[in-house]
Amino acid sequence: MSKTIRYGEVASTMAVRQQKISFNLLTPQPQFDDTGQEIPYRPPKLQLQAREVYHLLQPYLQVRLIEQIKLVLPLVLYLILFQLFILHIPILQAGTITLGLLAVIVGLMLFMEGLKHGFMPFGETIGEALPRKLSLRNVLVIIFLLGIGVTFAEPAIGALKTAGKIVDPQHAAFLYILLNQWSEVLVLVIGIGVGLAAVVATLRLIWGWSLKPFIYFSLVPTLGMTLYLMTDSQTSHLIGLAWDCGAVTTGPVTVSLVLALGIGIAEATGKSDEALSGFGLVTLASLFPVLAVLLLGSYVAATVSPELALETSHSSLLVQAWYEQSPLLEIIIGLRAIVPLVIFLLIVLLVILRQRIYQPAVLAYGLVLTLLGMIIFNLGLSYGLAELGGQAGRLVPATFQPIAAIPHSPLFQWPVGIVVAFMFAWLLGFGATLAEPALHAVGLTVETLTQGAFKKALLVYAVSFGVACGMVLGVIELIFALPLPYFLLPGYFLAVVLTVFSREEYVNIAWDSAGVTTGPVTVPLVLAIGLGFGEAVNAVEGFGILALASMGPIITVLGTGLWIEWQVQRSHSSSI
Repeated sequence: MSKTIRYGEVASTMAVRQQKISFNLLTPQPQFDDTGQEIPYRPPKLQLQAREVYHLLQPYLQVRLIEQIKLVLPLVLYLILFQLFILHIPILQAGTITLGLLAVIVGLMLFMEGLKHGFMPFGETIGEALPRKLSLRNVLVIIFLLGIGVTFAEPAIGALKTAGKIVDPQHAAFLYILLNQWSEVLVLVIGIGVGLAAVVATLRLIWGWSLKPFIYFSLVPTLGMTLYLMTDSQTSHLIGLAWDCGAVTTGPVTVSLVLALGIGIAEATGKSDEALSGFGLVTLASLFPVLAVLLLGSYVAATVSPELALETSHSSLLVQAWYEQSPLLEIIIGLRAIVPLVIFLLIVLLVILRQRIYQPAVLAYGLVLTLLGMIIFNLGLSYGLAELGGQAGRLVPATFQPIAAIPHSPLFQWPVGIVVAFMFAWLLGFGATLAEPALHAVGLTVETLTQGAFKKALLVYAVSFGVACGMVLGVIELIFALPLPYFLLPGYFLAVVLTVFSREEYVNIAWDSAGVTTGPVTVPLVLAIGLGFGEAVNAVEGFGILALASMGPIITVLGTGLWIEWQVQRSHSSSI
């Protein structure tokens, strides 16, 4: 044993000497000019050929590309196979949809990579410097403005504007006005809701407040406004849009950037709770925009004439037809979403905080990738993902009712066709959630925080089951033309009851799970399917499926948490 140790020491010493020798050989000798001053060493520029650059970048790009393919491909294959083998209908505009889906994958890859190297360092740097150089009031003002800015930069926010083309102004005038003439105001109001949520979430991180009171105080006015809008036939169509907006806002930009900023502030002030840091933001960023859109809808109904939708629908369609179907719109959307946010962050960092930008080249690289990714993703969303989802949504009702596009519809007898439609929605919700990478990351965190009591797999399946059941409820609401509040009110009442009896950790996990499931691919796809389904069954609008899909996991995760607590208590009592 002693010889082995000495041999190891000798080998270690020889390795160190070899490293020093190689270092001395590689390090150039200092050079001096005529005055005796040392000339700084400048390494020669690295000359790489195109093939060498490709081989260097291939492993990196391959990993990033595969991440997005794993997210998009299973959903796309499911929709295509269902349409081909269950409905027996070929994919319309298959070439355009294929190119659009490739654009979604490439755009999402560039966007997420740019987010990692561009906006995330911005948020962390500003979050650490804000409490050291500004008062708490000024910090909260900046966070509020940032919450508004990130909403415009969300990839899925473009799906709302795409949905505005489908709404019939004769049947839902206020909904048409909100999604067309007031579309920019709508996004701004959603951003105000996100900004307020970011402020409250930051205060929670700093002072360690419980999430339960914020849930109660947020739901009471939100459900109250829902009941108020339900009393009028025109304003009732705004309810589905408002609740779906809660799912649209909690995307990768909002959650990652605002969360990085909030955690940076909490760590800098030394008042963060590591076990719960980060949880609660998604919940508040989902509830506050719903209330904001409901208030905006009531304002529009009180001040705008419904005839405005009919007067402007024909002219706006004629003027914008070429514009909305051209790539120019996607470029403009990308510039308007990213550039103002970048300018605001630069002003905060350089002018207000007087902080130096570390590695500006890397930061610029990340911001450029974010902009390119946003533009390419929007193109893919318009021509690929939304088209495929809308096509599936319009054709699935052929399983139980006649559809003009399918000559031999209905394909099944009514009870069987209804069951097939329910199975389509359930499997889509379960599979889409199961493939969401953010959910698996949260699952690992939850398993660590609960010391293994709440397993990652159990959380993933509980959330997926809840989303799937919520999707089925959304389909039931559309098929039977039932008011959305009939599902929202009892569902959230049950969620509140479960919240009262649940521990704080499980409350944070469950209510945040509702937003984690709504990613940049899932939201536009489910929204397009819901709108297409609503169009096929002659519903006035197809909003509401996202809202119910977000409500489902709250109930299932809270129920699972209570079951885990009961199991733990029973095991303790039996051991005693």
